[in-house]
Amino acid sequence: MSIMTKACISGEPNQREQENLRLAYEAACESMVLLKNDGSLPLQTKKVALYGSGVSRTIKGGTGSGEVNERHAVSILEGMRDRGFEISSGRWLDDYERDFARAQAEYKIEKRKRVNLLKPNSIMSMLFDNFRFPCGRAITEADVADSATDSCIYVLARQAGEGGDRRLEAGDYYLTDAEREAISFCAAHYPHFILAINSGAPVDTGFLNEMDGINAVVYISQLGSEGGHAFADLISGDVTPSGKLADSWAKKYEDIPFALDYSYLNGELSREDYREGIYVGYRHFDTFGVEPAFAFGFGLSYTSFSLETVDVAVQGHDINLTVKVTNTGTVYAGKETVQLYISAPAGTLHKEYQALAAFEKTELLAPGESRTLTLSVDLTSMASYRTDESCYVLEPGEYILRLGNSSRNTAPVGVVSLAEEVVVSRHTEVCPLQEPMEELRAAECLQSAIPEGIPRLTVDCSAVVTVTCSYEEYVESISGRTRDFVSELNLDELAEIVVGIGMFGGEKQFNLPGSVGNTTSKFWPRGLANVALCDGPAGLRIQRRSALTDKGKIKPLDLAMSVFEAFPNFVKRRMKGDAEKDTVLYQYTTAFPVEAALAQTWNTKLLERIGNGIYREMKEYGCTYWLAPAVNIHRNPLCGRHFEYFSEDPRLSGEMAAALTRGVQKEDGFYVTVKHFACNNQEENRNEVSSNVGERALREIYLKPFEIAVRKGHAKGIMTSYNRINGVYAPNSRDLCTKVLRNEWGFNGVVMTDWFSTAKGRGDSALAMWAGNDLIMPGTKSAKKEIIRAVRSGRIAEADLRRCCIRVVQSIFDSAIQREYVDAKE
Repeated sequence: MSIMTKACISGEPNQREQENLRLAYEAACESMVLLKNDGSLPLQTKKVALYGSGVSRTIKGGTGSGEVNERHAVSILEGMRDRGFEISSGRWLDDYERDFARAQAEYKIEKRKRVNLLKPNSIMSMLFDNFRFPCGRAITEADVADSATDSCIYVLARQAGEGGDRRLEAGDYYLTDAEREAISFCAAHYPHFILAINSGAPVDTGFLNEMDGINAVVYISQLGSEGGHAFADLISGDVTPSGKLADSWAKKYEDIPFALDYSYLNGELSREDYREGIYVGYRHFDTFGVEPAFAFGFGLSYTSFSLETVDVAVQGHDINLTVKVTNTGTVYAGKETVQLYISAPAGTLHKEYQALAAFEKTELLAPGESRTLTLSVDLTSMASYRTDESCYVLEPGEYILRLGNSSRNTAPVGVVSLAEEVVVSRHTEVCPLQEPMEELRAAECLQSAIPEGIPRLTVDCSAVVTVTCSYEEYVESISGRTRDFVSELNLDELAEIVVGIGMFGGEKQFNLPGSVGNTTSKFWPRGLANVALCDGPAGLRIQRRSALTDKGKIKPLDLAMSVFEAFPNFVKRRMKGDAEKDTVLYQYTTAFPVEAALAQTWNTKLLERIGNGIYREMKEYGCTYWLAPAVNIHRNPLCGRHFEYFSEDPRLSGEMAAALTRGVQKEDGFYVTVKHFACNNQEENRNEVSSNVGERALREIYLKPFEIAVRKGHAKGIMTSYNRINGVYAPNSRDLCTKVLRNEWGFNGVVMTDWFSTAKGRGDSALAMWAGNDLIMPGTKSAKKEIIRAVRSGRIAEADLRRCCIRVVQSIFDSAIQREYVDAKE
């Protein structure tokens, strides 16, 4: 078999790489959130003392499948030096490097003990990387004297990733005693002390109220390739912070509903009861009057803004709000995010105090400059789900429009009335609870007084046409070419196409080094290409450097995932090529800020451009399916994959995902894979846990971002999750994969499993075909045999398998790889 690849023989940076780095820098600048500032920022000096674990070892992203193998990621230390800062704490930083190297060497020895090469499926559980950065030695009076500056930045770093949840203990969610002592010491000894938090998820910030002298706090998050440069420009004032939190930060961890029942904390890992119902994040804080440390949507600037409502109008069931935004400062240009929330009337259904309905971010406004924005919301998108009648309804009463720049800084600007109840859509019950579960509910809806003189409008109830969902056999738009091809396949061949060729090895005629999965190459002689699937979502994760041997094999030089570094040396030697005698191939991609950071931009136009940047890398190297974006809800800050997901809010998550999707799918034949469908909101025991959630919360909170990505982004791929939803494994849920996804939302693409989620003791590969989960990944021989046996025994129908095969084949025929390598030769 002749191997085809689009990897480059030159390792020099090209124009696409340079342009994507500029885009990553722009995203990093807009992702950071200024949480506190007494005027110490921007800094008035270029001489700064730097301390903390995130200075020279700045964390650019989380671990596991969300890693990106970029050419280089700029640390805070490097970025500040590049921008002309004099770093005057060199002795401490040199000592830290020695501490770090020692701790990392010890950790690698421990991690090797976890590797079991006799169980390839267990590699997915090995992804969990619980290395904790050392704090570094104590900061002394001599360090302060040597630094000879009045300005200091302490960078607190936290790492997390796939396969395990964060720990509610010192060194993770909480500060260690050594960190607390270091921060307190710096705050007392430097007149201008800035704390920077380099973490993909919130940390406890209770200490901010216990210590004097912390002048400013910047939430960096994890910013990818250009984070160090972006941070340096923000603290110098060359960039004005414009990021807004995508999550509520609790004053105390226990303020989160049922916080101590989350994941491993209650000792029960086989079930996770979502007893908070719809009251996730700010919906809980705002409704039950719990004061957060920092509110959803909050973020400071170096300037100030005013918001003036110019007009409120209703057309049909669309509400249009025109807002004039003015930079009222005198020194700094800046950007503001305008947020519209709606408080729905409490009727037979209990409601949250307010829910995000729309948002818009301005362009850069100079001091004194104004810009007019229009925020539009379809009122039917704010409907609530009535489970006993399986329908979305708008209950009669007053819908209060609240405008502001965070969930805790809004004011009523209009009232829209509905005279009678409107049924928006009728459905069938999906994913029923297997046993009763009592959910949190508000006794009454909190309401504030409505000021005199604000506009009052009425929605004509007849403008809403009730949609009744049909659950008949879903018929996709399939080409005759696909139907003809699949009609000639026998049972064994059908199974070959719907099962990937494995995570390691496997015959790949088109080879994208570092792809995490591939479809079969066996049908190239019959005109069907194989396609590559590559991880995300902070960028395209593939191999930096590979070796093309004289036997035509491609082997890695740099391993695609950090977990592979824990393999024994003799195994790595066999895996790797030889850069001295083989032809070296290069693939350099861009590490963008993690999704939790991108959500803090609140900038869908920027997200679409980032999606387009990722599409360019997919096209350059031949990736067909990008395994992203990830849209699971930030239900709890301890989730190990918090950094991979956008927000606690389903609308913000969905709009960000839809924008990324539009950018990636700009050209036909390149696909996103929105994941993890659904309720993958913890990592501990993710392969077995049952996420038990009521249907209202499931639809309004956890499925909503997927729906927005499908309806507004026209996503062409979906990945099911590892967990069970109300007792049923996600890839085996016909309710999700067919009824909701295809019948209700009109999805017309490929549904695939997460990697090894139908392995022994987990989901069922054959039932996945029946459910409408089309592709088993990464694929095993046993999965093929299981599907074939199930058809022959009558456990599933051959029509189920053939339908899934049609979808996979259609996506390949429509792919760019098919056009470039197969159709071009005909």
